[in-house]
Amino acid sequence: RIMESFQDWLNYKIIEFGEYSFTLATVFIILLIFLGTKLLLFGIRRVLNRVYERRGIDRGRRFAMIKLLQYVVWTIALVFIIQTAGFKITILLAGSAALLVGLGLGLQQIFQDLVSGIFILIEGTIQRDDVIEIDGLIGKILTINLRTSTVLTRDGIVLIVPNHKFIVDNIINWSHSATPTRFKVSVGVAYGSDVDKVMRILLECTVCHDKVIKSNEDGKYPFVRFVDFGDSALLFEVYFWSRDIFPIESTKSDIRYLIDKRFREEGVIIPFPQRDLHLKSGSFSKE
Repeated sequence: RIMESFQDWLNYKIIEFGEYSFTLATVFIILLIFLGTKLLLFGIRRVLNRVYERRGIDRGRRFAMIKLLQYVVWTIALVFIIQTAGFKITILLAGSAALLVGLGLGLQQIFQDLVSGIFILIEGTIQRDDVIEIDGLIGKILTINLRTSTVLTRDGIVLIVPNHKFIVDNIINWSHSATPTRFKVSVGVAYGSDVDKVMRILLECTVCHDKVIKSNEDGKYPFVRFVDFGDSALLFEVYFWSRDIFPIESTKSDIRYLIDKRFREEGVIIPFPQRDLHLKSGSFSKE
């Protein structure tokens, strides 16, 4: 009697429409598929992370592979859920063909983003934690989803970027550059300044920063260039290498602050643009 009551409970029809019926048993099976998929993905993630660590695959590549696998597994699970609910996939696809054509015309951009997301995850040209420059903004990749990706800028702002921009636009991936990366700080001093003193101050202010590489291996030691004779200043550039790419603007700011302080202490003047106006005197004749 208990089994009969349990079967009656499972066969209880929640929704009934013509020949179609949606029972508690169907709900139970769908929940099992959902929970089974979650547990399967959890186990797959743990196993793959261990395998990738042994093979030395970086975190960004691991994240992309696991993310793509998640989409595939959830797609298969969704097909099983639809079939369990009593819907035929072939009938749904045939009945929605015209609708899909109309949606395709109106949602071309979304499909482009989806395809771009798949290519990004497969190729690994853009990975999580990469520092990139896009549309003049420099940011760090937080997540890569199928349609959009999130980027954290240096201002602490999170941008939602459509994936097609990583495929179509020109993107600078600082993380793919040779590590460490070279940067520069430019400054101009007044004509008549002691050039040797200026170059010494620039080099000392740069070398003392803790984010600047000080070893002379492979020519990575900071150096100064006397760039040009400007309209109102002698132009210099100090070059340095750093491994901390994302906060590099703060490093440059610190170096500029030290340079300005040392210039004031040693009497080196940073000029402002100026023009000389010459007046000629003369007489006007009246006719």
